[in-house]
Order: sequence, then structure tokens, then C-alpha cells
Amino acid sequence: MKARAFSYFRAATIDQALDAHARAGDDARFIAGGQSLVPALSLRLQAPRLLIDITHIAELRGIGREGAYLRIGALTRHCEMLTEPLIAEFAPLLHAAAPFVAHPAIRNRGTFGGSVALADPASEFPAMTLALDAEIEIAGASGRRRVRADEFFIDLFETALQPGELITAIYVPLFKADQRFVFDELARRRGDYALVGCGMLATFASDRIDDIRISFFSVGNRPTRAKAAEAALIGFGLDAEHIAAAQAALAGDLAPPENDEVPPAMRLHLARVLLGRLLGRLGEGA
Repeated sequence: MKARAFSYFRAATIDQALDAHARAGDDARFIAGGQSLVPALSLRLQAPRLLIDITHIAELRGIGREGAYLRIGALTRHCEMLTEPLIAEFAPLLHAAAPFVAHPAIRNRGTFGGSVALADPASEFPAMTLALDAEIEIAGASGRRRVRADEFFIDLFETALQPGELITAIYVPLFKADQRFVFDELARRRGDYALVGCGMLATFASDRIDDIRISFFSVGNRPTRAKAAEAALIGFGLDAEHIAAAQAALAGDLAPPENDEVPPAMRLHLARVLLGRLLGRLGEGA
């Protein structure tokens, strides 16, 4: 199929993009990397009358430290997560997840802000913003606001973004010396959507966990924190007993949907296996 005919506008500033969307209303879409939107247009799953190109807005680019956060511009491409030294130093969980995102051709065009805005429950980066306790900066007609990742992801492809709003940047708390991170996913083939994936960030006092955030993807309608598993680990070391307790707690955290290819019970089993592996690596200083 081919996309329905549409008009095109290249915005030079955020205000221009917002004004263009306000004039067009529901018949407008922002486009950056286009790795999800363009296929949807071709299949006519979306049929806007106006595409607003935001790829030339300088304010949406750049990576830099701002106080206790690393500011990552929304137009940062997936491939930059692999090559940018500031990401490797201050947001290493994103650096670890980046090689698992699709294939090089997609990583070269896809944008970090676009991935977070789409909120695909099987995608790596939205879930990692949850594990990192990141804040999403949003621009709209009424001004700018920042929303914590815990409140940003609402349901299947549903976020805190309101019509006409766009993500300008993601703010990630700087990685600290007493923290450890780990990431992995299980997939049939590298580059396929994961059967289950997980990333975590933990703060340690000696060998005891002071705080931990565990985020799964491909297990439900949105990125999912395993809060019961987290609670089973806080205050303890990563011995076999407490790892097993966290694995058992996943039954209260995850409710995988029915799927013809992977039954919910199998996906939950894989999540437990993956959690055990990652906690073992975390205990070894990952």
C-alpha cells in the first residue's frame, strides 16, 4: 500500500512545530527518524494530512550535563547511544541496551525521543528510562513540563503526551560510583523483538542493595517495573535465597497477555530465568 497524500512542513524551531500542529489539529503528526511512523503511513494505519518535520530543530539535539542530570536531546539517534562518551559514562544502561535495538539501518535513523514517545512495550529504550528514573521534558502550547518515567507510560502506546505536544529531551540522573547496572534480553534472533527483556540499576552499600529499579519489556502493554521483586531485594545481599525470592515475586509484578506464539506462562518463566541471570551478574559487580 501507499500512504495517503499529505502536506509537508519543515519546522526550524519548536514554536514553529507547535504552531503548525495547532493549526492542523488532529490531522497532523510530527516526524523525526520515521522508523515507526513511515511504515504506519504506508499501511494507512495513520493517515494525517500534514507531516511536521522536526529533524532540523537544533534545540532537540545535543547531549550534555545539567546539574545532577544528563540531558539527552530527543533527536539523539539510537546509534549515538553506542558512540557518545557521555552516554557511556553517565547513562551506561542506555549504552548497554543500544546494541540490542533492531538493526544498524534502523539505529542510524531512529531517535531516542521517538522511541520513548511511541512507547512500544517491546522496545528497549522506553523500559530503560523507567529503570533509570528518567524525566521526560515535554513542550506544548501551554509551555514545558517534565514528567517522570513512572508516570509517563500509561497503557498500550498511550503516554502522558497530549495532542500537539512533543518530547524535547530526556533527563537521566547521573550514574554514581556506588551503582551497578545490567541489561539483557531473550530473543529468537538478534534484532528481533525480544521474547522478554530486562534492565536494572542498583545502588549498593558494600554488598547490600540500598535501592534497585528493575524494568521489563515485552511482558505487557507497557514498560513494567518489577516492584515486588525490588522489595524482595532491598536491604539484602544477592545470595541464592534472595534471588529466588525476587524470582517468585515476579508473579505479582508481571501479567503477560495471551499470545499465539508465546503463552503467558512461558513468558513469565523466561522472565524469571532472565531475572536470575541478571541478578547473578549484578552480584558479581556488573
